[in-house]
Amino acid sequence: MFCMIGPTMSHRRRSALKILADAGPHGIIDPLFLARFTPELLDLVRDGLATAKRTRKRGQIVEVARVRITNAGRMRLGKTLR
Repeated sequence: MFCMIGPTMSHRRRSALKILADAGPHGIIDPLFLARFTPELLDLVRDGLATAKRTRKRGQIVEVARVRITNAGRMRLGKTLR
């Protein structure tokens, strides 16, 4: 494996990062999104462009992963910081 923070980023990684950017401050917990982009999300978290955190969904027993874009990820996409 290699780090893709340099000048190029795969289409799938950029797509996942754009979806995270559009998700807002609460991030995404959608299991279909997480399943579809698992390898890309792992790379984005490793590279510091996204964060992942286990959390409970509305007080229920079910634990989910919440993925959010970081400021570094927004900068990578050329978006303004929130």
